[in-house]
Order: sequence, then C-alpha cells, then structure tokens
Amino acid sequence: MPPITLAVLDMAGTTVADDGLVLRAFAAAGAAAGLPESGPEADAARKYVLDTMGQSKIVVFRALFGDEDRAQAANRAFEAEYDRLVDEGGATAIPGAAEAITALREAGVKVALTTGFSRTTQDKLLSALGWHTLTDLTLCPADAGRGRPYPDLVLTALLRLGIDDVSDIAVLGDTAGDVTSGRRAGASIVAGALTGAHDERRLRAADPTHIVPSVGEFADLLLHP
Repeated sequence: MPPITLAVLDMAGTTVADDGLVLRAFAAAGAAAGLPESGPEADAARKYVLDTMGQSKIVVFRALFGDEDRAQAANRAFEAEYDRLVDEGGATAIPGAAEAITALREAGVKVALTTGFSRTTQDKLLSALGWHTLTDLTLCPADAGRGRPYPDLVLTALLRLGIDDVSDIAVLGDTAGDVTSGRRAGASIVAGALTGAHDERRLRAADPTHIVPSVGEFADLLLHP
C-alpha cells in the first residue's frame, strides 16, 4: 500500500452522527414541495432519499420532483429545518472522530471533510462541533462542480491540497455513493464506515477496499497498515 498523504472523509454518518436528522429535515422538504405525508408516493420518496444518502441534496430533490421550483422550495425547507435541528443540539461527533482526524494530521496526513449539504449547512455543522480549524479543507458540492457519486469532491481536495497522485488518497464514507466516488477518483483506499446510512451489504455492493466499524479504525488502518 502506498503511503497515504490525504484522507477525504464524509461528514454526516461518517464523522458526524446523523441520528435521523436528514430524514426529519426531508419531511419538511417534502411538505414544502407538496409531497403527501403518507401513501405510496411518500414511501417511494423516502426510499429514494435513503438510497441516495450522501449525494448533493438539490440534485436529489430535482430527481424526486422533476421541477426546478419544487426542488428549490424543498431544498430551502430542508436546509432551514436541518439548521434548526443543529441549533437545538442535534449535531454530535461520531465518538473518536476528532481524535482520529487529529492523529492523522499529526502524522502528516492532510484531511478534507466533504458533504452533500450546501456550504451554509456545512458551516453550521462545523460551527456546532467547533471543527472549523480541525481539518485542512472542507468541501461541499458547489466547491467541486458535482457531488457524489462523482469523483469531483475527492479530486478537488487533491488539487487544493497539492497532492501529487490519486494513489496517495484514502476515502471514507458511510454510503455507497461515498465508495463509488472514491473508486472513480482512483484512491488507493476506499473504505465504508458502519456508522451511518448504509449497512455492510449495501456498502460492499459498491466495491470498497475496506469496511471499518468507524472513523477511529480507519485512522488506525492508515497509521498502522
């Protein structure tokens, strides 16, 4: 395994505990877009949100509602509700996440945090956790061009942090989209974490190099191969 000089870590579900916040915020988004509260349409929409966890939220809403005005209304409502839940104390770190990130950086590994949320929501999470200076870089889909499952977030991190080779990158996420993104970017290590949206079966279907219980074990994998 080549030496890793960049670790690209997802936020919600990977380094930040979700605790159902995304689905609760989606309920508000669905209401704003005129989605019924129950019934087949609501069930199908909820399944789609679960299946696409980790992807850019506005892209998910465009696919769901097929109308830009409805998608934008849903996105605004989602962000407002998610921000409210964060303000109420709903955002907590995955146990050991901050320590794992600190250990990686102290060992000379640069760390980037990525998300499918907007920059406003990402900054809200970072502020709630006190993480604005924890990592070398934070990225949202608007910073990179496209969100997951595309490789753009990982490759943007490589470019901005001056990494020489995609083989020097390790990626960690809790969804199949995270794994696919890392694979498409050419990272040497693409690991699935069992702390978030997708279970081991779903993660393995995306062909990760590793499955780890959490970000702590991921740091151990990089620091003690």
